[in-house]
Amino acid sequence: MSDADIGGFSKVHLDWIPPKASAHPLSAADNPNGHARFHGSISTKLPKDRPNVERSGYAAWRTLDRPPTLFGKSLWDIDPYAYLALRIKSDGRSYLVNLQTESVVPTDLHQHRLFSRRPGEWETVLIKWNDFVRTNHGFVVEPQAEILRQKVRTIGIGLTDRIPGPFDLSIERIWATNNPHEADSVETASQKQGTLKDKHGNSIAWGPD
Repeated sequence: MSDADIGGFSKVHLDWIPPKASAHPLSAADNPNGHARFHGSISTKLPKDRPNVERSGYAAWRTLDRPPTLFGKSLWDIDPYAYLALRIKSDGRSYLVNLQTESVVPTDLHQHRLFSRRPGEWETVLIKWNDFVRTNHGFVVEPQAEILRQKVRTIGIGLTDRIPGPFDLSIERIWATNNPHEADSVETASQKQGTLKDKHGNSIAWGPD
């Protein structure tokens, strides 16, 4: 999905890159395993024939809803786990991880910045479930509420920094874990201003663990 759905000009693709064998040693940018590639270009140009559209410049994807069972909706239960883990190769842009649950407000999301320590190389990133922020239509919602851990519907990644130009993010795997050592490194960093804002228009500062 992208702003093209409302007449915008951003381009987005989600491609499957199949596994490949190599007789030569692989660099940090290579991956012999199959993975998804989320790529395209961001445009903030507004459609001239739709005066009601005042903002563009985003792209995103999310998983499909799980097929229902005989007992009703099928949801993810991540309650036993402390972290969300992602194996990625990023271009360093300000991506957001989006979680959708069976919330009372259907348009609520829980979001967190996807920090890349080594753009252009494969790495494993861990995010604490408790660090996700509840949002609605891109703004932080008060009061905050914890993720409904036993009722996660979908997970996805979006780019909403509204910086025109190409983007490219590869994802090999997404999973839940209790093992902090699955991350490639544990770093401390100064807080960075993100694209999320509170109801007063102030940017949310993210500080990776």
